[in-house]
Amino acid sequence: MTTLKSGDAFPSDIVFTYIPWSEESDSITSCGIPINYNASKEWANKKVVLFSVPGAFTPTCSVNHVPGYIQNLPKLREKGVDIVAVVAFNDPFVMSAWGKANRVQRDDILFLSDPDAKFSKSIGWADEASGRTGRYAIVIDHGTVRYAKIETERGAVRLSGADAVLASL
Repeated sequence: MTTLKSGDAFPSDIVFTYIPWSEESDSITSCGIPINYNASKEWANKKVVLFSVPGAFTPTCSVNHVPGYIQNLPKLREKGVDIVAVVAFNDPFVMSAWGKANRVQRDDILFLSDPDAKFSKSIGWADEASGRTGRYAIVIDHGTVRYAKIETERGAVRLSGADAVLASL
């Protein structure tokens, strides 16, 4: 269990699950089919912002965290970010519904599932009390971590929010 830090290589075996966006399954009541998403492979040659939240549809995550990334998506793209992804311990159906509830389409932001907080635990950033993913942000540039910060104050979105990530790019 090693915390990621700037300069580290992003781990080579990270697989999340998610439901890809499609026009046919755009309705929040349409489930879709979960697939594995090999982040290590997909992100190897890209600039990626990965942010993590303790849970989909929770107050801080829904009001303060995700909206900042949605609003700042054009600025992130201007800074060369290829992929923006949010991860939580929720199952892929909940994460897909959360993306749809936020009107995110065409995988503009990937809503990924980290079942049992496996990835977050592997980097030491899962909440020990609840077992959920922690609130953090990581910038990966062609396989190398360039920014990695976790919030230590409950409900805070200072180090992991879109503004902090933009300032680091």
